[in-house]
Amino acid sequence: MRAMMLTAMTMASLASAAEPTLLEKSKAIFKPLSKQFDSTANPITREKVELGRQLYFEKRMSKSQELSCNSCHLLSKYGVDGEPTSPGHKKQRGDRNSPTVFNAGLHVAQFWDGRAATLEDQAKGPVLNPVEMAMPDAAVVEKTIKSIPGYAPLFKKAFPADKEPITYDNIARAIGAFERTLATPSRFDAYLGGDEKALTDAEKKGLETYLATGCTACHMGEGLGGGMYQKLGLVKPVAGLKDEGRFNATKKDADKFFFKVPSLRNVEKTAPYLHDGSKASLEETVSFMGEYQLGKKLGTPEVLSIVTFLKALTADIPADMMVEPKALPGSKSTPKPDLK
Repeated sequence: MRAMMLTAMTMASLASAAEPTLLEKSKAIFKPLSKQFDSTANPITREKVELGRQLYFEKRMSKSQELSCNSCHLLSKYGVDGEPTSPGHKKQRGDRNSPTVFNAGLHVAQFWDGRAATLEDQAKGPVLNPVEMAMPDAAVVEKTIKSIPGYAPLFKKAFPADKEPITYDNIARAIGAFERTLATPSRFDAYLGGDEKALTDAEKKGLETYLATGCTACHMGEGLGGGMYQKLGLVKPVAGLKDEGRFNATKKDADKFFFKVPSLRNVEKTAPYLHDGSKASLEETVSFMGEYQLGKKLGTPEVLSIVTFLKALTADIPADMMVEPKALPGSKSTPKPDLK
C-alpha cells in the first residue's frame, strides 16, 4: 500500500513538473518588443529619423497648413487623438478611428483594412486624402517642401546618393524611418525576459484569465495583435455593421467585415476602441470581444482581471520621442494656407 501511495505521489509530482509555468506559457505565445522595427527596403539612419521627425510635425504638408501627422497621431497622447474619428481638412471626418502610431512598424500592414503594405506606403495616404490633409498631388507637396530652405540640407544628409533628394517617396521614407523607432516596451517585456517581479500578482492573474479566455487567438506575438486580420463578429454577428473592412481594399467577398487586429500595447491609453471608435472604455471592449469574437459571456470579475493585465502593457514613453521640433522657417515662395 505504501509503495502504491509513493508511486501515486511520484506520478503527481512528475505531472506537476511537466506543467509549464505561466511565464513559460507566455514565452511560447508572446515575444519581447524589438528596440526598433527595421526594414531592408528603408534602412533606419540617424539622418532619416531626424528628417522624419521634422516632417511628422510639418503642418505645411496639408492644404490648410493646419494639420500634420501628429494632429491625429499625437505622440504626447500615446499616438492617438482620443476621438472616435479625427477632424481633417475643413473639420471633415472620416469613418474610421485613427490608430496609434507607436509600435505600428511591427504590424502585418497599415490601416484598418491593410491597404498599405508598409509604414512608408501609409505615410503617403493621408497627405493626399481630400478628407484628411487634402494636398492636391505629390508634386505640390514636393514644391512646398523645396520652398522651405532648411529642408534641403536635411534631405541631402538623409539621402546622399540621390541627385534630387526632395521627392514624395523620400518624404515617406523619412517619416517611415522615424516611425520605425517608435517602440514602447513595458513591464510585460521585462516579465517575458525572466523578471517575474515585473508584474504584480493581480496582473499575473489577469494574464492567466487572458490566456484561459482565448484572447490569444488573435492578440498574440510581439505586438499582442497587429499580425493578422480577423472578422468582426466572428461567432456572433454585429448588428448594424456597415463598414466592410478589408473587402474595401481587396474586393474579395471572403474579406467582408475583416479588419486588422489591433495591437494591445498601450491599449489602456488609446481609447476609444474598434475601427469606428464606438467603444468608449476598455472594460466595454473586453466584454464585447468576449461575446462577439469568442462566444463567451464574461463576468465582471473576468473582465476586470483581463483589464488589469492589459494595463501592464502600458509603457513609459521616453520624453525624446515626444519632442516637437522647432518649425523650419519658410520663404517668400512658401505657399500660404489654402482653406478652399
